[in-house]
Amino acid sequence: MSSSKRRVSYFYQGDVGLHYYGPGHPMKPHRLRMTHQLILAYGLYRKMEVYKPKMSTNQQMQKFHSEDYVDFLSKINPDNMKMYTNLMQKHNVGEYTDCPVFDGLYEFCQLYTGCSMDAALKLNHGLTDIAVNWSGGLHHAKKMEAMVFVTIVLAILELLKHHPRVLYIDIDIHHGDGVEEAFYVTDRVMTVSFHKFGDFFPGTGDIRDVGVKTGKYYSVNVPLQEGIDDMSYQTIFRPVIDKVMEIYQPTAVVLQCGADSLTGDRLGCFNLSLEGHAQCVEFVKSFGLPTLVLGGGGYTVRNVARCWTYETSVLLNTDISNDIPYNDFFEYYSPDFKLHLTPSTSMDNVNSKDTLEDITARVLQNLKCIRGAPSVQMHPVPPDWVLNRVTAQEVEDNQPDASTKSEQALNSHGGIKKEHEAEFYANNKDQDQVDPGAGKSVDKQPKSSVDVSATDTGKMEVEEDGKKQDDAVEMSDVSVEMTNDVTENTSNNDSSGSAQMEEE
Repeated sequence: MSSSKRRVSYFYQGDVGLHYYGPGHPMKPHRLRMTHQLILAYGLYRKMEVYKPKMSTNQQMQKFHSEDYVDFLSKINPDNMKMYTNLMQKHNVGEYTDCPVFDGLYEFCQLYTGCSMDAALKLNHGLTDIAVNWSGGLHHAKKMEAMVFVTIVLAILELLKHHPRVLYIDIDIHHGDGVEEAFYVTDRVMTVSFHKFGDFFPGTGDIRDVGVKTGKYYSVNVPLQEGIDDMSYQTIFRPVIDKVMEIYQPTAVVLQCGADSLTGDRLGCFNLSLEGHAQCVEFVKSFGLPTLVLGGGGYTVRNVARCWTYETSVLLNTDISNDIPYNDFFEYYSPDFKLHLTPSTSMDNVNSKDTLEDITARVLQNLKCIRGAPSVQMHPVPPDWVLNRVTAQEVEDNQPDASTKSEQALNSHGGIKKEHEAEFYANNKDQDQVDPGAGKSVDKQPKSSVDVSATDTGKMEVEEDGKKQDDAVEMSDVSVEMTNDVTENTSNNDSSGSAQMEEE
């Protein structure tokens, strides 16, 4: 186990917390803004590398999700829902599902997925040891079914380009069914989920579900019951994870830290404190492996922000005060304005010691069926999902002095300023030239494309047939030619008009 200080990177997109699922829906992206503000207030950002990643693209999402599903998400909005009734039923999206249609739905998916993808890239290239994206961690989505729109699987697939074995650990109160299903038949990813099992969403995650074919015994499910406390949770978490590390020998870890397993959660029924939840993070961190730390569930927003802020401090080996510092959402933490939570004394722990020991023994017995860490045949490393496109805004940022004269410059509405290819034709290439014999405008298509752009020296660079000409043309010369054309056209029109008046 490694105890040395490790590099921590933090990935955050400010707009992700501005989205709104709708009234009555328990998922509140606003919790991400609260978490970020608390991290800022405690000064934890000073000890991390902070990144604002780009949004993911359709092609990235289609690495796992089907093309028609991604296309559907990119097109649907509250105004055109009626046009997609059949597809909404097919993809489990709509008013009576956990995935309603709201403004900016697809952008929301692109934002949090882009954070996870960039975090995985940093880990792949050894640019960080621990990558944190609290907006990630949505673990229910399937290949063609929403559940939570877009899933963690995309980040794991990116890690698999460089890592032969990836361990996925899920401490959300809900079973990580989407991730398990994605890797159910492979030994490249081992999924370990600690969750409430029984009459509880999504209803999967039986201890007997161990995977099939090549993936047999690489799906580990630890079913728990309501009321489990810190001590009981650690008696089963530590031995299972310790054995998994010993047998599977992962080269990278993805840790999903759903905060709905905390005490007092709006939908959850566990009784964990912040310390108990964070002990899982600290234990996984102690193995010294490249680790992607994600958020997940959590429906009491003030407790979610408390949890993920505290766990950020744990990842940084930094002690923080129990008194919450003033921040933009300070009033949310009333009446005590304290960081840590007190577990409920009225909630019974249904998980008996004997039951937990039996579950632990069965899980460890299944792990013994794995004969050594699986190996991977050597193969070329697939390319990274690097976004090479340069946006118009980046052009202006990189060349502020030339921004107003660049073809890529932005106008006041955010659009790209671009002159039409027929904007500045002269002489016989002028499309508005008038035939003096007919007195009518004749459209003449240019034989070659001419691109004229002004420079700071008052000259114009002419590009013809795709080749740049080195000779600069003085602005005055071009103006004279254009003036002559206008004068000639006006004279022709006047003479033609006079002839018509004489005939009348």
